[in-house]
Amino acid sequence: MNVNVLYVVSIWILPVLIAVTFHEAAHGYVAQFLGDDTASRLGRVSLNPLRHIDLFGTIVLPGFLLLARSPFLFGYAKPVPVNFRALRNPRSGMVLVAAAGPAMNIGLAIIAALSFHLVGYLPVIITRWTALNLKNAVVINVLLAIFNLFPLPPLDGGRIAVGLLPKALGTQFARLERYGMLILLGIFILLPLLGPQLGVDLGFVSHFISSATNGVIRAILKLTGNT
Repeated sequence: MNVNVLYVVSIWILPVLIAVTFHEAAHGYVAQFLGDDTASRLGRVSLNPLRHIDLFGTIVLPGFLLLARSPFLFGYAKPVPVNFRALRNPRSGMVLVAAAGPAMNIGLAIIAALSFHLVGYLPVIITRWTALNLKNAVVINVLLAIFNLFPLPPLDGGRIAVGLLPKALGTQFARLERYGMLILLGIFILLPLLGPQLGVDLGFVSHFISSATNGVIRAILKLTGNT
């Protein structure tokens, strides 16, 4: 592994670990607050990244896509176990627990953007490295938030939809969860690869998420005085 590759890894690994760790921990903390101690009993209400990272989903897969210059990064962490029936109000609790992860990521992106104003006070030798880490933290956290809000179980957006839909419809929609990962792989990886073979652009969902991510990043940078 050459020096350039090591440098690229060094400016991405910390933002990724913090983003996924705080995302999953937020689910666990909110679930515990709302009455379900499942994650707590399993040691998942924690800011220790080793409790949440999945070797393949958190490191190998996104790292491979990054080094391969993929137009879209995809990855996942170990989902925090939540027994929604144990929540004091299962339906509204499901919405709040699911929303906690993306909300945490938006908060982290804002903190990273605000931290840009402090970079100039650091020693010159680490200024660029720190600025790139902060830049990547903004991108990763916003992307993770927007991606997870996609309305398909088991993503957070899917669980928010299940909690907001009428009970009968929500129950039917929740049954998609067992096929959710396969559907996601099809939407975000297989369809974009198949499109050029058919002469059509089948990456429309990826384009939408990319546009939404860029829009939120611009709003955060403006809000934090970075434009």
